[in-house]
Amino acid sequence: MVVRSTPLADELTERVCSAGSTTDAEAKARFFGAVPGGYAEGDVLVGVRVPVLRRVAGSVKRKATLDDIDALLASDIHEVRLLGGLLLVEAFRAADGEGRDDVVHRLLQRLDRLDNWDLVDTVAPYTLGSWLLTQPDDAVLTLLDRLADSPVLWERRFAVVSTFALIRAGRPEPTLHLAKRLLGDEADLVRKAVGWMLREVGARDRALLDSFLDEHAPAMPRVMLRYALEKHAPSDRARFRSR
Repeated sequence: MVVRSTPLADELTERVCSAGSTTDAEAKARFFGAVPGGYAEGDVLVGVRVPVLRRVAGSVKRKATLDDIDALLASDIHEVRLLGGLLLVEAFRAADGEGRDDVVHRLLQRLDRLDNWDLVDTVAPYTLGSWLLTQPDDAVLTLLDRLADSPVLWERRFAVVSTFALIRAGRPEPTLHLAKRLLGDEADLVRKAVGWMLREVGARDRALLDSFLDEHAPAMPRVMLRYALEKHAPSDRARFRSR
């Protein structure tokens, strides 16, 4: 997909870069793994904090088009891509019907640009997740399975975190379905996402989560189980961990 810059994207990129801090950039590079040997090695950070990016997004959300967002997502600068993600969420919220379909279609074309956990977590539940609420169950599972089978860890995390919207709507089954599929995932950031979503299932239905853990805790990676058990009493955490 060929992406061309736009005047608004150029203006916003300049605003983001001018708001950067060298000190914050160095700290954020370590935090997001954009260091030699890190999972985001080579990513460029300019040191802009999220509240600043949210204010920028709020100031242009009514005029930013999907082409503007595409151009932002194409940037090598992490915070510019994050701004693009924030504007994707705003575009989805402002649209309805076919307009939301268009946003999700564009999102799925550009998933490769949402390539760190903050980008995924900022966008997934509020775009794809919300859109899935309007789709039939078989279509939901087909799309989530396709993302969960991706060799790209961010797409697998995107699938899992998208189900947060379904959990909040009282539909935990897709989360449990993905959790079973991803029990053996080797990526730490996917394991954490699965555990986090399982914890959210348990926050609404502890019996359902415990039933899942009764069956699957012995096969769960330690970090996944730890995240899933964060709201349990110490004695219950010890019981599941002993398996």
